[in-house]
Amino acid sequence: MTKDIRYYMSLPYRIEIVPETEEGGFTAFYPELRGCMTVGETAEEALRNAADAKREWLLSMIEEKLPIPEPDATRSFSGNFRLRIPRELHRDLYYRARESGVSMNQYCTMLLSKGSSVS
Repeated sequence: MTKDIRYYMSLPYRIEIVPETEEGGFTAFYPELRGCMTVGETAEEALRNAADAKREWLLSMIEEKLPIPEPDATRSFSGNFRLRIPRELHRDLYYRARESGVSMNQYCTMLLSKGSSVS
């Protein structure tokens, strides 16, 4: 598949709209497309302007033959990652999990969930 402007415009890039408290108006930007941003007097205007800004940003990247990142929404995650921790912490986690009657994996998942702003 040729990755042209139509391809990239169809991808679900995340957009954020932030009020500008000092100068007024709103800034719209695509966190996954570094430097791709625009403004508007209202959030709706900033959102409309964002589509044009994204198109122009993508066209310039294509023209310059620079890499264009795929949106995070298209990535898949395995649910696995390796983490090196101090031996003492490993030991403490093991004993706390055992006291709780769960596996260390379940115990660590619970701890991460409590500390994460996502959950």
